[in-house]
Formats: sequence, C-alpha cells, structure tokens
Amino acid sequence: MGEKKLGLPSVIAVGVGLIVATSCLMSLGQGAGGLGISFIIAMVIACVVNIMTALSLSELNALMPNLTGGLAQYTLACMGPFAAIISMVGGYLVCNTICGSVECAMFGNTMNSVFNTGIPSNVFCIIMLAVLIIANLNGVDMFAKIQNVVVYGLILSLVILGLLGIFRIGTGTTVEQPLTLTMDFGEIFSYVGLAFFLFLGCEFIIPISRDVKNPRRNIPLGMILSLVIVCIMEVLVVLGMHNYTPWETLASDNSPHVLYGRSLLGQAGVIWMAIVSIFAVISTVNSVISSLAYICAGMAKISLLPSVFGRKNKKGAPYVGILAIGGVMVVINATGLSTTSQLSFLILIGSVFWMIAYIISNINVLILRKRLPKAPRTFKAPGGILCPIIGTVGNVFMILNIDSDPQARIQIYVICAVIFILLGIYSVIWIKKVMKLKLFRPLPVHQVMAMENDAYRAARHRKH
Repeated sequence: MGEKKLGLPSVIAVGVGLIVATSCLMSLGQGAGGLGISFIIAMVIACVVNIMTALSLSELNALMPNLTGGLAQYTLACMGPFAAIISMVGGYLVCNTICGSVECAMFGNTMNSVFNTGIPSNVFCIIMLAVLIIANLNGVDMFAKIQNVVVYGLILSLVILGLLGIFRIGTGTTVEQPLTLTMDFGEIFSYVGLAFFLFLGCEFIIPISRDVKNPRRNIPLGMILSLVIVCIMEVLVVLGMHNYTPWETLASDNSPHVLYGRSLLGQAGVIWMAIVSIFAVISTVNSVISSLAYICAGMAKISLLPSVFGRKNKKGAPYVGILAIGGVMVVINATGLSTTSQLSFLILIGSVFWMIAYIISNINVLILRKRLPKAPRTFKAPGGILCPIIGTVGNVFMILNIDSDPQARIQIYVICAVIFILLGIYSVIWIKKVMKLKLFRPLPVHQVMAMENDAYRAARHRKH
C-alpha cells in the first residue's frame, strides 16, 4: 500500500466517519423527541458498552496485529470457520452494504428536498458512489484525505449547531418545555437499542491498522476517542434541540435534524444541516467501501471468501472488493430499492447482527485469555475480564431492547433467525466443500497470522 502512514487524526476520522451517518442524526432526534434529555442517559449507556467492545477489539488486534480481516481472523482462531463466516458475512458485509445504500438514498433525497434540483435522487447517489469508488481505487492515502475533510467539517458543524442552541443564540424562536419527558429507567432502557445505533462502527479502524503510525497506541486510542467525540457532540445537539424544537414535533418528524436546523437558523440552518447530512453520508459510505474491501481481502486470505477478493492494484487497494461493494450499492440505488419503507426496519435487523458480532468479539477475548494467558500483548483491556463481560452483557441487553414495540421485536427476531439459517447453510457448504475444515474447530493463532502473508498462500497452492 504506499509508504505513507496515517496519524491519529486520520484514525479518528475513520472511526467517527462510519459512526455518524444521516440515519444516526435521524435516530438522535427521534430518541430526544421520545425522552427529552433523558435520552442522553441511554446514549451514555450505549457508548460505554461500545467502549468495552472497542477495548476488547484492541486487545485482539494487539495479540494478532495487522490482520486485514479483523474479526473474521480473530473468530477463526477462537471459534472456528462457521462462527467467523456467520459474524462477518451477516454482521458486516450484508448489514453494511444495505446500510450504506440507505445512506446514499438519504443523500439524494436531501439534495432534492433542500435544493429543489428536479434531478432524480438516485442520480445523485450514483454520482457520489462513482466518485468514492474511484477515490478508493487510488489507495488509502486518498481515502484518508477525503475522510479528514468531511469528518472534521462534520464534527465542527455539529458542535457549533449544538452550542448555538444551548446558549439560545440562534435566529429562530425559542420554546419553553420540560428538560425530561420521563425518568422511568424502564422506559429509558427501552431506548438503549436505538442509542446503540448512534455508536456503531469504530472497529472499522482495525482493517487499516497496518497503515497506521504507532498502531499500538493509535488503534485503541482512536476507537475510544471516536466514541467519546461522537457522544459529546450528540449530547450538545440534544441540549440544543431542547431550546428550539418541541419534543413531540421532533419525535414525529422524518428529518428531525433538518427540523432543528430550520428552528435554530431558518433557511440558513436548513442548508447548513443539509451540508452536515451530506458530510455524514460521504464519510460513512467512504468508510464502508474502503473498510469492507479490506475486510473482504483479509477473509479471502483465510479462504472464508473466494481468493479473488484478495487482489490489489498498483496503489495497494483491494480493487475487487471496492468494485464489488460499490457496485452492489450502485445497483441498489439505481433500482430504487434503497428508498423503500422497509429499509429502516432492515437497519434494525442489521444492528442485531452487528451486536452479535460484538458479542463474539468479547467472547474471543475471554477464550484467548484462557487459552493463551502468557502470550505477548502490546495492549490489554483493563480490569481483567470485566471489559469483555460488560460488553457481552450490554450487547445482549440491547438485542433484547432492539425496539420498544414488542411485536416489532418479534418480527426482527424471526427475520434474523431466517437469515441465520440461510447463512448457516451457505457456511456449511463453503467450509465442507471449499475450505475442507471442521465447522467449529479453531485454527492455531500462529497459523491464522501466517495466512496473512502472501508466501503462505503461494506455498499452499504449490502443495495442492
């Protein structure tokens, strides 16, 4: 991949860039509209749980560094190929391709609703995807340059918009309303699943770890700072919303973040929030295309995906993965599938798979603590087994509270079970016929790490 290495600001930009999406801005407004500033309690709980998982992932990365497949390779070494494929294909590839496509659709809708261009929304989506695909084909340095600009513009904008609301210095009319709508912890906990969606994705830093300066420090620090920065700026926005947008109006609006911009600064606020939304979409989709492509390349190295995904161009970019993931997003947006009403429901389903992937990450730490207690680790999650246990329990709790409507929860669980069965059938066939391995037999850590090396694959091909 080139000689240049990414510093801590670029690492944070990757983490924040994937976490803050337009759908997160919508969820933030809806959560605040439902609870008032009590939603901040749910946000902090979700953030703390995700920090526990980030610490666990940092320890896994320290024990098995520079593995571009990340969780896939950790799980292969801990639980075997079946769990690795289920967690990665379901929890990351399918989920993020769908979520990224939804973000693209929101970008097109924002362009039309704010600027009244008259151009079909999916045209904007396809143009943006084409630009980001080309940029990512030019390697990690170009990816980082785009990410730094849009993410730090996003952070600065949300902080300023939040502070303008908090200090009541917007041009709009302020409202008088209670700070909190409830302090019933049962009701607050029912929103933790929604709040979890606000903090997904900091682990996408791991696939680029070999391109990071001082990864021992910058990988865990980058993930934790990404989560903390996102939490702080979202808290500021919620506090600002209290002074300018009625809670009940916020809860029922399809674009609560745009409503806040209008209430705060009029048409100027609408345009500003539209620019924030565009920054959020670009940073998210840029992260998804890049990170998923590197994850696919890492999975190809350990035969969890076809070897073609491991191919790289002269810039060191995994071009097959970039073209495949970007291409699927183009197809989804070109056909209009990303604008269907069911996709917001699919995001919740994807979130369940993401939570399961986080649970597996925390269990991996516990397994390797037991199996390899004396193995050298350049980073170790503090508090013994406390971090992975809190992370596991927290994610299980959020799965149980994925939606406040019991009927919707059951629908989500049923669909997840069906997807699990389909993924399970694919996994069994692939592992038995292609990998020729035992479903649940983990590979030794040193063997998984050796698979990352091109010489290992070359020797394996000669052998066969």
